[in-house]
This record gives sequence, structure tokens and C-alpha cells, in this order.
Amino acid sequence: MERGIRYLRELAMLEVIDKPHAQNQQMPNISPVSEFLLLAFADTRELQLLHFGLFLGIYLAALLGNGLILTAVACDHRLHTPMYFFLLNLALLDLGCISTTLPKAMVNALWDTRVISYQGCAAQVFFSVFLVGAEYSLLTIMSYDRYVAICKPLHYGSLVGSRACAQMAAAAWGCGFLHAVLHTATTFSVPLCQGNAVDQFFCEIPQILKLSCSDAYLRDVGALVFSVSLVFGCFVFIVLSYVQIFRAVLRMPSEQGRHKAFSTCLPHLAVVSLFISTIMFAHLKPPSISSPSLDLLVAVLYVVVPPAVNPLIYSMRNQDLKDTLKKMLLVVIFT
Repeated sequence: MERGIRYLRELAMLEVIDKPHAQNQQMPNISPVSEFLLLAFADTRELQLLHFGLFLGIYLAALLGNGLILTAVACDHRLHTPMYFFLLNLALLDLGCISTTLPKAMVNALWDTRVISYQGCAAQVFFSVFLVGAEYSLLTIMSYDRYVAICKPLHYGSLVGSRACAQMAAAAWGCGFLHAVLHTATTFSVPLCQGNAVDQFFCEIPQILKLSCSDAYLRDVGALVFSVSLVFGCFVFIVLSYVQIFRAVLRMPSEQGRHKAFSTCLPHLAVVSLFISTIMFAHLKPPSISSPSLDLLVAVLYVVVPPAVNPLIYSMRNQDLKDTLKKMLLVVIFT
């Protein structure tokens, strides 16, 4: 009898000791992350230097193109109109977008490292969401500007005056800022238990959420629904604006008037198409075709290419902007 009681006591003690151990085995390994490891462009030193040189050329081209647009619009009084005011804001946003991600990637390729600090990663997420959101909002406003200019030219001065332009530009920047605060706060409040290796050359929200614990990503659902609703609303607004624009242009009796209208609309439409198509493909592509190399290529297309190409798109068909840039070039050469 005593042996039986002693056996039961020992068995109960073993269960008490094993319970915390079993609980520790079931809990995820959540440890504080002090830094992240970004995706490297290449493994060999020669390819790393090649990528550094390529991205340095693209970055300098973006700086030069957007810098020329900023200087031209600021210095030429003929370009002090709503369309060029919004173009100046677009150039500022493009400079910010490419400067948020590309310099760090170039430094990592040059020094053969993948490390980015936790604070640096949070800053990249904040500024990339801020600038991309503000740019998308600004492109929506620019479609409204073209709609009023072509479909309601007699009311253009009252609907798109200087005060209205400043308010709409401030709304675009403010919308991007609110998006950035919302997404950055929700993303970095999620506990991470899947390591610290980010499968992208910069800190991107979907890649960071892949490192979160199971179901922790659900905290970001509210922010995601809000963003998708706003993005879809802006997209519908842009489409409807251009439907009205093309209907009005095709009804114009003058061929010269149609050509002038198309010359002011097509650059904006090309920039919008490039911006939306690359971002939609990056975030809506099916998981079956997803791979680190494809994700890297698509990210380059929507983060690096538009800021470098936008100045070229706008200057190709805009005669006033080309004339101003030629004058600036002649002044630089002969002084």
C-alpha cells in the first residue's frame, strides 16, 4: 500500500515537472530582432560590383532627370501652372522613392553585406509607403486636373486655382503620411519568430509579415482593407476621368486641338499605367509563380524604373518643358 502511494506521488511530481517543459516546446521561438538580412543581388563579387555600377547609373539618371524638371518648373514663369505644379510634386516624390531603397542596396552590394538595422528597416517601410501612397494620390489628382482642363475648360481657373492646387497637393502628401503611419505601426507591432532574413533587396511589408508568427499577420488586415479600398477608389476615378477625357477629345473638330490634348494626357497616362501595372503585378501575382528572383525583378520594376523613366516620359511630348530644358542647357554651356 505504501509503495503504491509513493509511486502515485512520484508520478504526480513528474507530471508537474513536464508540464512547463511541454508548454515551452509548444510556444514559438520569439526573440527580439535587432537587425534584418536583405536579399543579395548576387553571390559572386564580380556580379555584385556589376549590380552596383548598374544601379548607380540608374540612380544618377533619376537624380538628373527629376532635378532638371524641378529646376525648370521653379525657374521658368511660363511653367507656373497647375499641371507643372503637380509635376514638380511628382518629381519630388520620385526622388524620395528611389532614394529610400536604392542607396542602401548599392552600399550592401559594394561592401558585400546584407545587414540593415531594425530602425533602418522601419524607416524604409515608413518612407516607401509614405512616398508611394502620396504618388498614387497625386497621380489621381493629376487625372482630375487633365479632366477639368479638357472637359470643363471654362471652369478651369475656378476649379483648379492656386489655392485648390495647394490643398490637393497637401491632401496627397497627407494621405501618404497616414498610410505610412498606419502600416508601419501595425507591421512592426507583430512578433517575429521566423528569423530575420527578408526575401527582398529592401524592407517590404509582405516580406516582413512572412517572418511573423502564425496568425499574427491578421493584425494588419484592417490596414490592408483600408488601403485596398482607397487604391481601388482612386483607380476607378482615374479610369472614369480618362473615359470622359477621350470622349471629349474625339469630339473636338480641330485636329490641332486633339493633338494638343493628347500631348498633355498621354505622358500622364503612361506614367499611371507603368506605376499601377508594376505594383499590381508585384502584389497580386499568384503564389504559384512566385520566386525570390521574380520578386526581386518585379520590385526593381516598380521601385527603381518609374522614378528614372518618368522625367523622360514627360519631357518627350511636352514642348514647353523641352524648350525650357534647352534654354537651361544653353545657359550652362555658354556661361
